[in-house]
Amino acid sequence: MTHVLARQERFAVVGSTNDVVRAWLADGTPEVCLAVADEQTAGRGREGRSWVAPAGCALLLSLGFRPSWLAPDRVWRLAATASLAMADAAEAVARLPDGTIRLKWPNDLVIEGPSGVAKVAGVLGETDGLGGPDPRAVIGLGVNTDWPASTFPADLRASMTSLREASGDRAVDGDVLLEAFVSRVEDGIVALRDGRFDARRWSDRQVTTGRAVELIAPDGSVETVQARDVDAGTGALVVEDPTVPAGVRQVIVGEIRHVRLAAPARPAASQAGV
Repeated sequence: MTHVLARQERFAVVGSTNDVVRAWLADGTPEVCLAVADEQTAGRGREGRSWVAPAGCALLLSLGFRPSWLAPDRVWRLAATASLAMADAAEAVARLPDGTIRLKWPNDLVIEGPSGVAKVAGVLGETDGLGGPDPRAVIGLGVNTDWPASTFPADLRASMTSLREASGDRAVDGDVLLEAFVSRVEDGIVALRDGRFDARRWSDRQVTTGRAVELIAPDGSVETVQARDVDAGTGALVVEDPTVPAGVRQVIVGEIRHVRLAAPARPAASQAGV
């Protein structure tokens, strides 16, 4: 395996690992740099949502890139590669069957169970200067590792899970997961630098494919559509649209605020007499 990390540091507490790595890149740190924290006080997800986890219950990290070697419209593959590496590493460390961890387009790692799809990790990509002389990209991941369900936040209990819960209440060592992730993500970065991206594996892990999804626009309006696929060229979600000649259209991350799986249609009430 080729080692690609130029800098790696671990912190007990930081505001946000994404902010740490962004500052490193601004100061001239070469890629690929990695910041890991045991706890964040100002962690965030997409659209400014907060990401909070008790100390020792989550693996919190950010990777920093200077992706001049990637076309601007392919930089999304950095987050996709990190997501795939984490899904593979988490399944191995938590001893979960292959394919247990799915990707919910565009940025969540989820596990599907009897009660539905629950989030086990979030991925936040932030970029600056793409197409210019000094492009920068930061990919942050927060993974619920050794977090017992009894201490999940009440307002998130129905929509989240952890590797501990998914593995039948077995302890999950964040340090072991970090080591497993680093080895896999370095291999993925080497492949990207060589022009290779495992589009089939990225597509196969998508939990949205074949499902009704709700697209939430920046103004809060909601559109329910059928997700058909994902596009490995653009990173877009492909959805059915009978109003266009092809019958499908592509949804780009920047066009929407959030994607969620639509609730299953409720069966019609029985009209039979008694």
